[in-house]
Parts: sequence; structure tokens; C-alpha cells
Amino acid sequence: MKKPANNQYPIHELIKQRWSPLAFDNRLIEAEKIASLLEAARWAASCYNEQPWSFIVATKDNTEEYEKLLSCLVEANQKWAKDAPLLMLSVAKLSFERNNKPNRHAFHDVGLAVGNLTLQAQSFGLFVHQMAGFDVDKATQLYHIPDDYEPVAAIAVGYPGNVEQLEEDLQQRQLSPRSRKPLSDFVFQGTWNQSYF
Repeated sequence: MKKPANNQYPIHELIKQRWSPLAFDNRLIEAEKIASLLEAARWAASCYNEQPWSFIVATKDNTEEYEKLLSCLVEANQKWAKDAPLLMLSVAKLSFERNNKPNRHAFHDVGLAVGNLTLQAQSFGLFVHQMAGFDVDKATQLYHIPDDYEPVAAIAVGYPGNVEQLEEDLQQRQLSPRSRKPLSDFVFQGTWNQSYF
């Protein structure tokens, strides 16, 4: 199933074809591809080259680790994410290594790393679905994440699956059209809310 962006201006084909499905095929992702996804994340830009990202990875062929990470997701996300062969948590280091001061850009930089990972996945025919719906405290405890770090998002990765494998309400979500705000709603010039376009 494809849901290309209805873009107003030219964009790269990988960006045009990227979306977040709910139906994943349970086919395992090749280890080399997983390594490439994380390598792409590694080369993201970051404030002071701090690279404040970490990733916790669980693949479906390691049942114990997979179930551990899956258990951190809220029930509504477990219903569909259980089919994805790769689950991850992105984690941000909240202070700078060089001076231990707060890094207010850490979540931004983790997002850039996941953006790289997502486009690399897209180039392989893989899809990424990020989730806010997970238990941060549970993940922190289960994985012994230190105080100076915070889980940012849960991530499901896999090859596209059949929409019919989903419950009806999830099928409707997957089949619904994509939408975006117009550029004039969020690109300003001169003063706040004065459109650049």
C-alpha cells in the first residue's frame, strides 16, 4: 500500500513515500539493514556534535527481549506493533558531556537521528512508525536507564503488511488519507503568525 505525499513543491522521493503504517509484515529484517539504519542515525547532525542519542533494540527472533520492549508500549500500540519485527526505544542524554550543563537540544537531536534512520529505512523498503504511547517510567526501570537520560519515543520498523490483518478501527486509520497543514500556517516572516508565503 502506498500513500504518497500530496506535496505542493518538489521533495525527494524518499520523503514523498514516507508514512507511518500500522500493518507490518512479520518478516525479519536482515541484520545488515538494521546496522545500516543505526549507522544512518549515527551520522545525524547534533548540537556541539554531542550525539545525545542512544537506542535500545529488540528483534522478534529474540522473544524475551522483544516481549520486554513490547510490554513498555501502551495497549493500543501493542495491538499493531506486535507484528513489527523490530522495536526500538530512542533515548536522549539530557546534559552535555563536555560541561554537564543541560542540553535543551537533546530531544531535537534525537529526532534528527531518527529522521536519518527513517529515510534509510525507506530506501530499503522498510517503514518506521514512531510512538509517544509508551510507559516512560517502566522503560526507564526495565532497562536501567540512568537519571541523566530520558526515553524519547518507541519505534516500530518493518516491511509493509496487509491492512486486513488489523482490527477494523486500525484499518480505517491506516486507510485514511494523509494530511498536512499548509506552509502558510507555520512559516513566518517579520513577526509571529505573518506568513512567509
